[in-house]
Amino acid sequence: MLSRRHLLLAGTAAAAALPSLAAGQTAAAPWPTKPIRWIVNFPPAGAADIMSRALAEYFGTRLGQPIVVENKPGAGGMLGADIVAKARGDAHIVMISSAASHGIGPVLYKEVPYDPLADFTHIHLVGTFPTVLAVNGTSPIASVKELIDMARAKPGDVTYGSGGNGTMNHLVGQLLALSTKSQLTHIPYRGSAPAMNDLLGGQITALMESLPTATGYFTSKRMKPLAVSEDQRAPTLPDVPTFREAGFPEVVATNWFGFSAPAGIPPEVARRWETEIAAALQSAEIKERFDKLGIRPGTLGVQGYTALIAKELPRWREVIVAGNIRAD
Repeated sequence: MLSRRHLLLAGTAAAAALPSLAAGQTAAAPWPTKPIRWIVNFPPAGAADIMSRALAEYFGTRLGQPIVVENKPGAGGMLGADIVAKARGDAHIVMISSAASHGIGPVLYKEVPYDPLADFTHIHLVGTFPTVLAVNGTSPIASVKELIDMARAKPGDVTYGSGGNGTMNHLVGQLLALSTKSQLTHIPYRGSAPAMNDLLGGQITALMESLPTATGYFTSKRMKPLAVSEDQRAPTLPDVPTFREAGFPEVVATNWFGFSAPAGIPPEVARRWETEIAAALQSAEIKERFDKLGIRPGTLGVQGYTALIAKELPRWREVIVAGNIRAD
């Protein structure tokens, strides 16, 4: 049995140890403590903007602070990405990263103000969707093979439009040209709208466009989809083959968008975001909104999404070099 003196000594020793324990165990700071800036590095109404606002609305006050969505377009998404990259350690700013800003831009432009991997904490893949090869709804072309046969018969005469040089849609067209050794003349536009208008007006033969942007035109039959670029058919276009199914196995590409924060944020904040984004993407509300646009909710967390970006960079560098593609 312990004596009263032993108990007092033990209590004194325990009390003396408390300050040192407290010093070695720093409690995590509360987060968030102010509104969160959500940077969308593309204009309003595009896929990145739609996904960002859907998620921001879903979170509402779930995090205890409002989320303020800011559109910061420019330089293929790199302007907005640079804002986040320069906010190293700031746990109150996030962004929708993408193939444009983190997979293509860094190997397309000569001067890039950030490192697409080292300057960010990549947290979760948000959504993916294919590029669609389309022709005018009244065009006699009914398949990718017919388009390529025409390009081989009349080199240079077959044109395809995209929303700009170095975009994912441009590079998918380049993949098709390289893999078939055919001459497809790329016509770059300043955005999707003028490209689609020229397809409808008969100024170009075909168009490479993202599925969410073109969905309404397919529904109205004003545009006819020939193939999708992902390795599986799009749920909203179940009768349209993949390029692989159409006989062009090398043409596989995905438009991907993810959720990223600056490098150096507290690990517990990154883990919280990963959990929250994963839950949001599995919610019936977000799934329904994404489904209508043909967007597949992402399933890759921190490690998987970071690995995806690391894999995409050298792949698109090779395509860009092979096609002598320039940003201007």
